[in-house]
Amino acid sequence: MILSPSDLSHTDLYNLVLNSVAPRPIAWVSTISATGAHNLAPFSFFNAVCIDPPLLAFAPGLRASKQPGSSDGVAKDTLRNVRETQEFVVNVVTYDLREAMNLTSGEYDRSVNEFEVASLSPEPSKIVRPPRVAESPVSFECQLHQILDFSRAPTSSSLVIGRVVSIHVRDAHIKDGKLDRNSLDLIGRMGGVQYTRTTERFEMVRPKVE
Repeated sequence: MILSPSDLSHTDLYNLVLNSVAPRPIAWVSTISATGAHNLAPFSFFNAVCIDPPLLAFAPGLRASKQPGSSDGVAKDTLRNVRETQEFVVNVVTYDLREAMNLTSGEYDRSVNEFEVASLSPEPSKIVRPPRVAESPVSFECQLHQILDFSRAPTSSSLVIGRVVSIHVRDAHIKDGKLDRNSLDLIGRMGGVQYTRTTERFEMVRPKVE
């Protein structure tokens, strides 16, 4: 079967892509508004994109406008906060934090503090203003590098690229002075309501080509 994206409905294309491009890491992004209101939300359109300079990117989708007759998308609180403050924190999500992360994924009113909804502890960051999630084992403080806006349609999104300016790693996950990757019980997003746990791992050595 060969499919053309232009022949598929948004829902069909969305389901096909998200069920195939998986598992996806989860960026648990904490931000603050210009007035100091806290926000926390997860995004699975996320990855590390560069090490020099250290860049992380996530894509917050737009919400459909509630205005009658409007076809424009409405920015999520996370995107609006990043535009206002130029800063955010990416917190990683472990299996133990899965329920708290899921609670923060709701489409709450802008006035709602998701840290309080999920009973999480906002910990002051070193450089940026948004707090990090104290319960997360690794957090990346980021300053905005660039935002790419693709469309104002409700089904579109923007790509937020941040430069990492500080990294917090819980001491329990440090071994011989380095991050112990096997100690991180991370989860990934699959399609629909499915997630995966990254505890089942295997190794393969990259071939050496003379």
